[in-house]
Amino acid sequence: MVFLTRLNTRSVVVNADLIKMIEATPDTLITLINGDHMMVRETVEEVVEKAIDYARRVRNFQVV
Repeated sequence: MVFLTRLNTRSVVVNADLIKMIEATPDTLITLINGDHMMVRETVEEVVEKAIDYARRVRNFQVV
């Protein structure tokens, strides 16, 4: 799960495993695998980094 901020400044928690696509339009648009969309304040790079951090924590990957 990753913590993100909607455009109206409300926090939202998203299951990173459900993210299908992330676009800069210029706001960041996240498309989930079920077709839902959400706009967030974080940049595409920030969302990707949060999703990677989440995957590492969940799967216990270790960077060497």
